[in-house]
Amino acid sequence: MKSGSNLEKILEAGHFAFTGELGPPRGANVEVIKKKAGFLKGIVDAVNITDNQTGVVRMASWAACLLAMKEGLEPTLQMVCRDRNRLAMQADICGAYAHGIRNMLCLSGDHQQFGDHPLSKGVFDIDSIQLIYTVRKMRESGKFINDEEIEVVPKMFIGAAENPFAEPLEWRVYRLAKKIEAGADFIQTQCIYDMKIFREWMRQANDMGLTEKVHILAGVTPLKSGGMARYMAKNVSGIIIPEEIIDRMVKAPKPAEEGIKICVEQIEELKEIKGVHGIHLMAIEWEHRVPEIAERAKMIPRPRV
Repeated sequence: MKSGSNLEKILEAGHFAFTGELGPPRGANVEVIKKKAGFLKGIVDAVNITDNQTGVVRMASWAACLLAMKEGLEPTLQMVCRDRNRLAMQADICGAYAHGIRNMLCLSGDHQQFGDHPLSKGVFDIDSIQLIYTVRKMRESGKFINDEEIEVVPKMFIGAAENPFAEPLEWRVYRLAKKIEAGADFIQTQCIYDMKIFREWMRQANDMGLTEKVHILAGVTPLKSGGMARYMAKNVSGIIIPEEIIDRMVKAPKPAEEGIKICVEQIEELKEIKGVHGIHLMAIEWEHRVPEIAERAKMIPRPRV
């Protein structure tokens, strides 16, 4: 499949990919996107534009994608099932493709009860696996989900998320297999701190031949403080942070610098794991540190394809 995506070209050429993330503003402030984009341009192969992440209202992902493109970035449209039915999703896919967006990430979405509009109604007309299947069907058969023909087919490079750390752990690799079967071209994982669990998940994926069917990008998030590490370990579902990492952050005289150091160490280790095809760096509201992380982890300069 040739979507015209730079990320697809990087991965298909066998290069180790490096993607980033950009959270749109809580409003219509274009300058926020321009500023964040300035730190990412030339550093990442593509950048995820989040879709009302954590159930908090932000500028629409597709709109922020268009602004990011103007700043020289290749965006990955994130789409959650929480807020749209199948009509709206297929309409947005066609609209995004018409504007030159070539990557998308299919997600269920954080439940609205945890966001800033807890009384809003969740849609969840289809789930993330069904959304992956829908995008693939549109791309490969040229038909909508109801089997009607599409005039100009949106040939998206399809991504999905996976969490190797959610219980029950032994079932996670089978959920990965389902997403691959549905049509995922690349996978971005939840942020990794427990390398032992991640290595076991990757071993299973390799043994099942899944890493030959999909490109896996390992997710990393730099910790900013000991408090952040403790909070995430205790309160963020599906994230496991080993005690030794929490101790390093708590005891560090300069916690932010220690967090960057740990992140770089993680990237170096992840590079050596069989079946890992790249890194997805989620530097939440810390985009200005991405160039430093990329340089220290030897992720730049990026290959040209």
